[in-house]
Amino acid sequence: MVLTNGRAVFALKSVRVWYKKDGAARYISHLDVNRVMTRALQHSKLPIWHTEGFNPHPFITFALPLSLGFRGVKESMDMRLLEEVPEQELISKLNQGLPRGIEVYKVTEPVMKPGKIAYGKFDIKLSSDAKTPEELFFMLRSLLAQDTIEVEKHGKKGVKLIDIKPQLGDYTLEKLEDCVQLVITLPAGSVNNVNPSLLVAALENSNNTEVYADITRLDVFDEEGKSFE
Repeated sequence: MVLTNGRAVFALKSVRVWYKKDGAARYISHLDVNRVMTRALQHSKLPIWHTEGFNPHPFITFALPLSLGFRGVKESMDMRLLEEVPEQELISKLNQGLPRGIEVYKVTEPVMKPGKIAYGKFDIKLSSDAKTPEELFFMLRSLLAQDTIEVEKHGKKGVKLIDIKPQLGDYTLEKLEDCVQLVITLPAGSVNNVNPSLLVAALENSNNTEVYADITRLDVFDEEGKSFE
């Protein structure tokens, strides 16, 4: 603590909290995740820096919101501490106030700015009541081999038709016992973003078949392919 103009000022320590979002919690919206985390911090009694003003609350920011229904194994939230707290103590106190399906597993110092995020890696497991895994495998392989993959994208300016084929990154496609697994890299930055659900929609539209998708975001990267830290 130091004195500035006669006032006590604490040196703030920024930390990055890493957590998983799975199970029923994947249907909690990003806004509700924010609320859940805020309540957990308030109940934890940890020395968290709060915003100033008439309604002080823990100051937290998230690197990249996760789409509703998606699982996340490497999600992150930044906050500021007024003093040092042992990692395991911070993890334990936060988890005590979090619902099942959201679990903090690591705390680090921030290395990369969230604005640097450009790509995401996704695990997409696909199944269908009308098609066998083998049929789905060939349907998806055929779709990915097309020169163009046009889909409708909803934005602030309305609906527009876009070709997502040039934006598809490296991928692996595998037929499992009860589903098809596609692991793919897609643009996931604040400016350029291709949601994996667009690819699922393209598969459904091109084959007139309803498909169930279980999507997990595995990681996010910067323009150079470096994992977000």
